[in-house]
Amino acid sequence: MADPRFYDNRGPIALSDLCRRIGVELAAGADGSRVIRDVASLEGAGADHLAFASGRKATKALAGSRAGFCLVDDDELTARAPSGTIPIRCPNASQAFATAAAIFYPDHAGAVWQQTSSVDSSARIGQHVNLAPGAVVGPGAEIGDGTQIGPNTVIGRGVCIGQDCVIGPNVTISHSYIGDGVVILPGAQIGQPGFGFASGARGHQKIPQLGRVIVQDRVEIGANTTIDRGALGDTVIGEGTKIDNLVQIGHNNRIGRHCIIVALTGMSGSCDIGDFVVLGGQVGLTDHTIIGDGARLAARSGALGTLAGGQDYGGVPAVPMREWRRQVAAIAMLGRRPKRDKDG
Repeated sequence: MADPRFYDNRGPIALSDLCRRIGVELAAGADGSRVIRDVASLEGAGADHLAFASGRKATKALAGSRAGFCLVDDDELTARAPSGTIPIRCPNASQAFATAAAIFYPDHAGAVWQQTSSVDSSARIGQHVNLAPGAVVGPGAEIGDGTQIGPNTVIGRGVCIGQDCVIGPNVTISHSYIGDGVVILPGAQIGQPGFGFASGARGHQKIPQLGRVIVQDRVEIGANTTIDRGALGDTVIGEGTKIDNLVQIGHNNRIGRHCIIVALTGMSGSCDIGDFVVLGGQVGLTDHTIIGDGARLAARSGALGTLAGGQDYGGVPAVPMREWRRQVAAIAMLGRRPKRDKDG
């Protein structure tokens, strides 16, 4: 469910009306007058929410969901919908959900600077806050005592920033909650839409990104780093984590406490990173990667799947450090073998 500080919900919408607008048929016997009030994930949906399920991996989540309505694109999913859920059959559930979410939230990708003055009259500014020339603070935003905002920085609608933070020049923060003592260096982009599309025969349809970014206390975010907001849930950066320059953190990532993430690291969506994890320079993580507490990845490693905590890793795909060193040594030995002539 989207946070009303950042998003305007155009619901409620009758089930029959929504089905008509997204181009799907209402199931026989379903009550089209029932009202849908919001869109949500399977895990977070309630009786008056619309969710979606696609693929076999969604079967378990659907079975445990309390969603009142669910878009499905598979007969097996239709059959396994809980008794309290109305399944809505469609050719492509993710595309249909993207269309529905855009109906509820048509302004989901709107600009964050909608006010006419540099500081909106509804913003709440604490004591001893320094707003440098060109800074913009949007409607309903809150900035805590002692925080410094650099030149030409934009603080979007509803954003909350804690006390004693330092926000550098040319930073944009939207759809975010920022803790105390956070440092954000110049050019960082926090809370922009995640890279999420529903693909089909007609091309790629943008999935509205209706989540938030949560940055906990004493985090440092490097220059020109980007942290995308969640699709339906939140992107979370844990307390005390330090992020270098030019890092890309995709939507719905959850990063633990006191991690170190070195420059040029790229993280796809929905990764789960434990506490005290170290990611060396140019590390790449595929979506849904899980890394346990205290794991360390060498520079230019590529991780996928699940990596246990408390170990060092290297290589592509990343393997325990001892194994990676053996691989590197074996390849080096192959390179040193003498060449044989054609007759040899």
